[in-house]
Amino acid sequence: MRSEGTSIKSISGKFKAIPRSLAVAFAFVLAFSGTSGAESFDFSGWDALLKTHVSPSTRPGIRFNAVAYARLKEDPRFAQLTGDLGKFPLDRLNSREERLSFWINVYNILAVKTVLDHFPVKSIKDAGNIVSPVWKRPAGTVGGGERTLHEIEHDILRKMGEPRIHSAIVCASLSCPDLRMEAFVPGALNAQLDGQMKTFLENKEKGLRVDVQGGRVYLSSIFKWFAEDFESKGGVLAFVAQYAAPPDKKILTSGKAKISYLDYDWSLNEP
Repeated sequence: MRSEGTSIKSISGKFKAIPRSLAVAFAFVLAFSGTSGAESFDFSGWDALLKTHVSPSTRPGIRFNAVAYARLKEDPRFAQLTGDLGKFPLDRLNSREERLSFWINVYNILAVKTVLDHFPVKSIKDAGNIVSPVWKRPAGTVGGGERTLHEIEHDILRKMGEPRIHSAIVCASLSCPDLRMEAFVPGALNAQLDGQMKTFLENKEKGLRVDVQGGRVYLSSIFKWFAEDFESKGGVLAFVAQYAAPPDKKILTSGKAKISYLDYDWSLNEP
């Protein structure tokens, strides 16, 4: 895919006239601010929380990034972060990359907040019920208004026409894509989304498993629920094939693949 952002490496290369250490530091700050100075929201606090409270883990038959919710609930930096989001003026988001990275981060933050607000729970779905599902309940305040996870996912992110969001937004569940252990930033967003999708599909228990001999493809149920989002990219199988290994790609593009969907485990993505 064509790169729509500016990498940290390319930014730092423009500042060879100053010491390398300063150039790299400047590039890192610029990436977090979306190349538009202080106008974008600063997610460095979220980045620090992710690096502190998220780590690779395994359960029988599955590997995932686990969130230490009990520790995170006691970390005052999370309340500070959500408080700052509540006051942030949304009209400061200028570019598409700023809006995408902002709302991806916000979805993940509010999914975590939903768990913390009801902790301990075995699943994020326990924060709602059949009559009032968790997705449609207020999850937090952003830009001066209450937001639901449903609104952010369906009314904002999906309407931006970027199907890779489905590997980046994480609903605090075991079968979700892994919560990335860094914040999404405008300047590196394209590479981050590609990395997320590749990592998700490489996880045979969660994303993609191909039975070459049987000609059957096992996909995350996410690709069934949101199949229409991949139509502009040639459909789910054509899209997935971009990230698959050569033997798997042959099956995916054969037009003869039989598709099954993996069971979705809504258990909390905690250690």
